[in-house]
Amino acid sequence: MRSHKSQDIMRIQTGRSRTQLMTERSSRRVLSIDRKIRPAEKGLEENLSAALRAVDTEFGQILHEVDEISNLLTSDRPDARTMRAAHPAVWGAAKQALLDREMRCLALTDDLTCLYNRRGFLAAATQQLKLAQRNAQSLLLFFCDVDNLKKINDTYGHREGDLALVRTADALERSFRGSDIVSHLGGDEFVVLAVEAANQTQEVMLRRLEKNLKKSSAAESCYELSVCVGVARFDPEHASTLGELMVQADKAMNEKKRSA
Repeated sequence: MRSHKSQDIMRIQTGRSRTQLMTERSSRRVLSIDRKIRPAEKGLEENLSAALRAVDTEFGQILHEVDEISNLLTSDRPDARTMRAAHPAVWGAAKQALLDREMRCLALTDDLTCLYNRRGFLAAATQQLKLAQRNAQSLLLFFCDVDNLKKINDTYGHREGDLALVRTADALERSFRGSDIVSHLGGDEFVVLAVEAANQTQEVMLRRLEKNLKKSSAAESCYELSVCVGVARFDPEHASTLGELMVQADKAMNEKKRSA
């Protein structure tokens, strides 16, 4: 999960921001590596394998098992012949396992922002609440609405509206820690479940979010990106359900809108 950024189902980025990826999405191309500057195939394979193992321990275990099978197939051990006969089925099973894993990731991830979707958030946040109650740890749930998203869509087009959502997602991820759970629920709604630490008060987090939103929209002179945020606190001594916390935070957000 993102909190184990397994949470982290999420993606290997190559230095581009999410906004740049969104801008390039419509013109994506498969790039070939120049043979003259390409590293040796063995070195490239080792680098890719090391990166995958570091990011995803489960995938690393699959690679380890495949390596053991490959070594057995090239050995003179008595059971190597049996393995050579069975290896098409072994590779087929490995491919299916990876495909199943990818499908699970897609089912939990929002395609536009690459954050958790509603299903992914509910699954990850429910587990986080159980852990917090067990460890007597308080949490903060932030329910966020992007201000004037309909106006942005109507005035500048839905592509610009999508970019506003992407910039908001960037700002949220920069404002919270890797262990916090950040989600795009859909439309203009985002939600974050964050561990409440001594030096991470609600006010500090909100100020940091406001600062990062200004940075995200600095290159856009047509409008200023902002969000309305409602906050609910999880007290492990008087535990609330995830649904109750979301209702409380949503209510706080709507009250803030009415008083604005």
